[in-house]
Amino acid sequence: MLLLILAYLGGVLTILSPCILPVLPFVFARADRPFVRNGLPMLAGMALTFAVVATLAAVGGGWAVHANQYGRIIALAVLAVLGLTLLSSHVAEWIGRPFVALGNQLSQRDGSENDSVLSAAGLGVATGLLWAPCAGPVLGLLLTGAALNGASVQTTLLLLVYATGAATSLALALVVGGRVFALMKRSLGAGEWVRRVLGALVLAGVAAIALGLDTGWLTRVSLASTGGIEQMLVAAVRAAPAVQSVVKAGEPLPVEGEMPSLEGATQWLNGPVLTTQSLRGKVVLVDFWTYSCINCIRALPYVRGWADKYKDHGLVVIGVHAPEFAFEKDPRNVSNAVKNLGVDYPVALDNSYIIWKGFDNEYWPAHYFVDAQGRIRHHHFGEGGYEQSEDVIRELLAEAGQKNLPAGYVQPNAQGAQATGSGGAGLSPETYLGYARTENFAGGPAAQDKSFAYHTPQSLKANQWALDGSWTVSDENARLDSAPGRIVYRFRGRDLHLVMGLGRDGKPVRFRVLIDGKAPGADHGVDVDADGNGTVSAQRLYQLVRQAGGSGERSFEILFLDAGVQAYAFTFG
Repeated sequence: MLLLILAYLGGVLTILSPCILPVLPFVFARADRPFVRNGLPMLAGMALTFAVVATLAAVGGGWAVHANQYGRIIALAVLAVLGLTLLSSHVAEWIGRPFVALGNQLSQRDGSENDSVLSAAGLGVATGLLWAPCAGPVLGLLLTGAALNGASVQTTLLLLVYATGAATSLALALVVGGRVFALMKRSLGAGEWVRRVLGALVLAGVAAIALGLDTGWLTRVSLASTGGIEQMLVAAVRAAPAVQSVVKAGEPLPVEGEMPSLEGATQWLNGPVLTTQSLRGKVVLVDFWTYSCINCIRALPYVRGWADKYKDHGLVVIGVHAPEFAFEKDPRNVSNAVKNLGVDYPVALDNSYIIWKGFDNEYWPAHYFVDAQGRIRHHHFGEGGYEQSEDVIRELLAEAGQKNLPAGYVQPNAQGAQATGSGGAGLSPETYLGYARTENFAGGPAAQDKSFAYHTPQSLKANQWALDGSWTVSDENARLDSAPGRIVYRFRGRDLHLVMGLGRDGKPVRFRVLIDGKAPGADHGVDVDADGNGTVSAQRLYQLVRQAGGSGERSFEILFLDAGVQAYAFTFG
């Protein structure tokens, strides 16, 4: 709802932009006629045409971007053209010239004797065609976001609401008349400078992205980060989460609904594109996961085990990779993770969360069990419940006519981060280092999006953490600006993991881990040696601590010897 309100207000304020000038002659051409038969149909035709044209542009741009990584260049080119139209009224006039000519022809044909609703709507269509190329920065941002994230019904709705806002202000101009028009003319001088500043900023951003001067921002823009404001907006429009499914002994599995479409995937790994139609006759397990999620990593050995055990008996396992952090939207990162984690079944990259939304999903990991008729019969959220889940698989396979199914349950002997969690009580909570979702930060207020020299307090309480050194805290992570730098955490848990990424230059970052001020020894994780030494070499989850005995409260410290590391989130087990 908040996004719709902002889109409407953005449309209302369009009347203050110089780019509205080419539209005004057609709007005021009928100011002396009845509003209901002339002004209203014309404005409605203008709004609808604008929404249709803009939606087609978003669909085309989105197809280009999703079909090929180089399609992002197209999005940058569109943004550059937008910047030029804002910077120069001559460029905007040149782009809109064909539509002005069309509008003039319709206007000349429309004499005073022709006062029909259809003719007014036709003039509105021409006005909408004129307005679409130069409706200002709000439209540009909507189209660019749709191209990068995927066009949808919501995109069309936002564009229509934006157009309705502009039509509202133009309707006011028609009804009130000269006073509003005079106010508009007085605002055009300031609006011209605002427009030029916006154009310069847009072009500067395009240049920075094209030259790779700010790869961190490029990741958030081109790969559509899920942090910060976007997370709050998504949370606001999400449906209420479904409850955990329960299997009752002796009762058939209920039907929870039809399996949603898989067409929203931006790319497929480990095989061809799969559809709900091609999967009919197969029992399907859909696993929503993301490769830096420790809960997903610990569930993977069971999912891999089921895929291997029942693949010759009619089971198809599909991993739907729905990223949490921006770097998890890079297909190369996901492809490397799939190989390193031993995932050999089909994986759909759901970078736009279309499949996620189709299932009304809320969790990582989430398992949905689909029968041979394409109906969801069971779901399970989070870790655990593995034997019950395998029982569901066997029941659905038996329903599909499969016989002589392998006996027993999958018992993976997973090592490292994939090993089952300790299950201990009182574990430290998942802790994000970006300001959008962080908690228990003991280093004072975080300086958002700017470099700041932090100092570690003398002591920390349980589950508190702090930074030391020069860091820039963004909505999604904390980046070390100059070495050395430290992160400290007073934690409880057998295992401590930290999601980390490389610096802008892509060079490995050396680090050293201390537990209670000493080298970890036997308590070191798989990504650290006994002396606590390790290296950040990729954007992924690192296991830094695995206590050899117990999960008691300890003081953790990681010292980075090189600058540029990006730290995202702590998880425990």
